[in-house]
Amino acid sequence: MHVLMVAAENDTLPNAKVGGVADVIRDCPKALCKAGLKVDVVIPDYGFDTLDRIHLGQLSVPFAGQIHHVDAWQIKIDEAARQIVLSHHYFSQHNGQVYCNDAPGRPFATDAIKFALFSAAVCEGLLEGILPAPDVIHLHDWHSACVAVLLKFDSRFGQYANTKLVYTVHNLALQGIRPFKDDESSLEAWYPWLGYDGQALCDPRYPHCFNPMRSAINLADKVHLVSPTYANEVLCSSDPQNGFFGGEGLELDLQNAEAANKLVGILNGCDYTANNHSNETALVDLYNEIEVELFKWMAKNQQLESGYYIAHQRLLQFIHNENHGPLITSVGRLTEQKVLLLCQAFQGDMVIDKLCSQLASYQGRMIILGSGDELLEQTFTQAMARNSNLLYLKGYGQKIGELLYQLGDLFLMPSSFEPCGISQMLAMRDGQPCLVHQVGGLKDTVKHLENGFCFTADNLQTQSRQLVNCFNETLETHRHNPQLWQKIVKNALESRFTWHSAAKKYISNLYQ
Repeated sequence: MHVLMVAAENDTLPNAKVGGVADVIRDCPKALCKAGLKVDVVIPDYGFDTLDRIHLGQLSVPFAGQIHHVDAWQIKIDEAARQIVLSHHYFSQHNGQVYCNDAPGRPFATDAIKFALFSAAVCEGLLEGILPAPDVIHLHDWHSACVAVLLKFDSRFGQYANTKLVYTVHNLALQGIRPFKDDESSLEAWYPWLGYDGQALCDPRYPHCFNPMRSAINLADKVHLVSPTYANEVLCSSDPQNGFFGGEGLELDLQNAEAANKLVGILNGCDYTANNHSNETALVDLYNEIEVELFKWMAKNQQLESGYYIAHQRLLQFIHNENHGPLITSVGRLTEQKVLLLCQAFQGDMVIDKLCSQLASYQGRMIILGSGDELLEQTFTQAMARNSNLLYLKGYGQKIGELLYQLGDLFLMPSSFEPCGISQMLAMRDGQPCLVHQVGGLKDTVKHLENGFCFTADNLQTQSRQLVNCFNETLETHRHNPQLWQKIVKNALESRFTWHSAAKKYISNLYQ
């Protein structure tokens, strides 16, 4: 069986990772190849011209009223799956960034043009034989959804209209919605010749808009959600006022997919082949790495940002003041999805302040690594200024993340929703128990008082209270019940969520 995977990210290649989808596209094809499948992976070329690669051919792609020339390359790399990139200046013009931030009134506009051309180039590559005809075309998130639209509605690609089409939803919160017409970043501007069924492609909340994610859900033969619990949650309407995030407007389409036996929940895996844990790793290594990265971040601008100054002062304080309490860690993008609960009001403060106050009574410290929403970055910078045991690092350094997974006593991940999650798996892989909100993939991987700590509730206020209570219970267990704590640590270390297991389910439940 031959599978073509189409995505926006791929951590097999340098600087092509933003989120967890890149880990999936790096690891899943390897597992599928080990199971006997042939796998090709194709992403846009964000600037891979320095890599060793073979020119497969040039595609002439009709797009936005012109013929665009797109080059296909195979990256020569020691991987079981074939790595292909498509080159065009639209893909690499933003300093190699995978995604762009548009003005508030034009969400996804730049990226949608880029990925619409990429999708057209993938289809053209199939038509011209530069991408060999697969048995299964596996699309990931909204960025590749236009492949489904073109294969189903453009008669030029009629020979692929019945090729098995699988669509993975990694995060329903990002759907890539754009107008149908009257905008340079719209479906009819990209594909002016295309006849389509607007009822299948429109957004249910904005009928004049094209919704790529809804389109792929409706057009695919199988729809894959990245954990069993998330596959159930998305069947219900979101209720953000009460802290529940479900179908995000697409619940009826997902219910229809379930009724048609199209909807499948399969948990992502984690790579356990590399043993990152070193007995020689110490806090001094973490602190040294943080200082190196802080200086790099500071040097990017002529004026010193207050967040970096406060972080460096706090780092020096951590270095010079001995501490024997627990180290709480958190690694991830700073978005409402991840930190909404930490920012809720609680007893005159914010939840993050309450946690820091509790932690101080146990002589503990907290280190949070991540950037994202500017307002949230400022919120956490201010929280760091208020709490002497909180170090917030606005940025991402892979080595810092690895050391935090290895050295932390407790990993904090109170996401409001989590389709699958990889951070909790990485922390557990290094023997660090996690405190999580019982949603999505977190519920499927962390069990309360078995291999970690969990809380749940029906509204934001109660969720906040339960988070604070669970955090206190966790600190109490760490101090007063070392036997239970070590059992939880051991169970976390031995928990396994393998790509081998996931690949078998892909083959039986998605591809066959």
